[in-house]
Amino acid sequence: MPNKFFGGLDFGTSGARISIINIHKELIYSNSVVYQESFKNPNSWISSCETLLDRVPIDIKSNLDKLAISGTSGTLTACNIKGEPLGEAIPYNQACNEHKILLESLTSEEEHLRTPYSSLAKALKLINKYGTKILLRHQSDWITGWFLKDWTHGEEGNNLKLGWDLQKESWPKSYLNTSWQKCLPHIVKSGQIIGQVNFDLAERFNLNKKLILISGTTDSNASLIATGLGKEDGLTVLGTTIVVKKIIDNPIKEKGITSHRVKGDWICGGASNAGCGILSKFFSDLEIKELSRQINPSKNTSLNLLPLNSKGERFPVINSNLEPILGPRPVSDSLYLHALFEGLAKIELKGWEKLSELTGSLPKKIITLGGGSKNPQWRKIREKIINIPIVSCKKTTSFGTALLAIHAK
Repeated sequence: MPNKFFGGLDFGTSGARISIINIHKELIYSNSVVYQESFKNPNSWISSCETLLDRVPIDIKSNLDKLAISGTSGTLTACNIKGEPLGEAIPYNQACNEHKILLESLTSEEEHLRTPYSSLAKALKLINKYGTKILLRHQSDWITGWFLKDWTHGEEGNNLKLGWDLQKESWPKSYLNTSWQKCLPHIVKSGQIIGQVNFDLAERFNLNKKLILISGTTDSNASLIATGLGKEDGLTVLGTTIVVKKIIDNPIKEKGITSHRVKGDWICGGASNAGCGILSKFFSDLEIKELSRQINPSKNTSLNLLPLNSKGERFPVINSNLEPILGPRPVSDSLYLHALFEGLAKIELKGWEKLSELTGSLPKKIITLGGGSKNPQWRKIREKIINIPIVSCKKTTSFGTALLAIHAK
């Protein structure tokens, strides 16, 4: 009897990664690609996906049993009923202030949606631009639809920022009788079987023609699954942006905070617009590695930078007009990198303080994953500023997505 394999695809800000595991949850194949076009262009997600599928060895992909997809939370695209994108997606970190009065009228009981970074704010902008005969889909849901050739569904966690209520398992009452209600997806739980891969796509990439598509999750929830987070642990994802999460007893509805349900636990967290994205604007990966060796983490730079990737912040504060502070830049590149690390660690600290204020406790240990987790100097700077022990996890987000696939029912 042939081996059965389980796959996870994760779509981030800069590119996509695939992880494939066996029945024993051992990683047997992994690969990643960068987007060749803009992150905002949904076709760049598909072309990267096609490249990844092409490169998977045929003996693995022909025995791929289940596949789940994770993507950036809050990246919303408009497509027609055939799934064809009508233009660029609105990314997670873009504020939409155009329909503030309408947004507030729809969210009188949904305080957490009253932010220009919510998917609802983005949806109102897309509806205004393209009309109501469209489908509104988040990144991972839209890509899952591409595999199925059916864009009916949306996963619960990806749609919280659009207004889906996990406790009531419904959309807000204010959405009833709106002209755009039919633009919303039919919601399914994370980890649920949705359907079988489209035959033509399976044929084209030599995939198992009985490959089952599983309702995925957000990228940060997939990271959480990968780490096996405990109740007293915290999770920091150091990707293009910084995400902090912890397990809580009851969901929290607060601006800038998202409460997910993952494997039976309530998880709350927030995502900053700051992160590794700012580092790549100034240094290559090799330069970061070499300059980091010159940093003494026990010393302070006395430079107070606010290293946002662009104007505007979502968490720990919500301010779409907040400007980054990236200077003055010292002559020493290693000193500047040190100051950027410090600035990012201070944002992470404020994130943990915000979660502590809402939940009553700080984590006893922080598990970190993502590109930034590999940097030992940054980790020591973070430990000094946050004052909580930090451990790095070598698992990837796509590995967590593959675990979601293997447990699917």
